[in-house]
Amino acid sequence: QLQASGGGLAQAGGSLRLSCAASERTFENYDMGWFRQGPGLERDFVASISSSGGSTFYANSVKGRFTISRDNAKNTVYLQMNSLKPEDTALYYCAASASRYATRKSEYNYWGRGTQVTVSS
Repeated sequence: QLQASGGGLAQAGGSLRLSCAASERTFENYDMGWFRQGPGLERDFVASISSSGGSTFYANSVKGRFTISRDNAKNTVYLQMNSLKPEDTALYYCAASASRYATRKSEYNYWGRGTQVTVSS
């Protein structure tokens, strides 16, 4: 089970940090990812991190502004979001993948409920 938190309202240029806690004891075996879905849009890849934390991947739209990290001792993955833009407004989902270096929705096996991020201009 994945539980995302940390969403909220931010102004453009501001920051938010999302967290996703996993109840699965084998959390450290999974690559973890963040996806987002804006109103009327598809669910898109945002960022992912390998099971060890040694490799990270980002969508071009967030590269340089967002940072994904994980703490396997706490079964938690984070998404630090800086320099937020109104177009970052979306429902953000965390997900777990048994695949290596997963960046596609189809590669993710488990999904949490989303947390809403709203960025005002």
